[in-house]
Amino acid sequence: MAFIIENTTQIRVRYADTDKMGIVYNGNYLAFFEVGRTELMRSKGLAYTTFESEGYLLPLVESHVNYKAPAYYDDLLDIVATLDVDAITATLQFNYSIFCNGNFIADGYTKHSFLKQETMKPVRPPKFFIEKLQLLKII
Repeated sequence: MAFIIENTTQIRVRYADTDKMGIVYNGNYLAFFEVGRTELMRSKGLAYTTFESEGYLLPLVESHVNYKAPAYYDDLLDIVATLDVDAITATLQFNYSIFCNGNFIADGYTKHSFLKQETMKPVRPPKFFIEKLQLLKII
């Protein structure tokens, strides 16, 4: 059975997030995913600044969004971000579900590779990352 870490972050749709039709512009869902991912990692003591200060980057290598229902200006969205800890390799896949007023409106995923900043080459997960997960008794 996979061990999943999860965090829910709430955001309010800004006017700038909407298109001419008053609906959240499709490309903004990736920005919402970023908020969810960042807050999930931060909630586990693994802020992106930690990776960068240790010389690692986590660039996006793949993304996908399924749109089920629209969101509008001033809506409150709940972004549920998850990470399957057992599936961690040199690539991480974060999964997302977005809800508006309790209604499911979108889901998807992003994949990120660990890169060593000085070489810009893919690497295995850094030792500090694995150790942090172990300290949290996650793996």
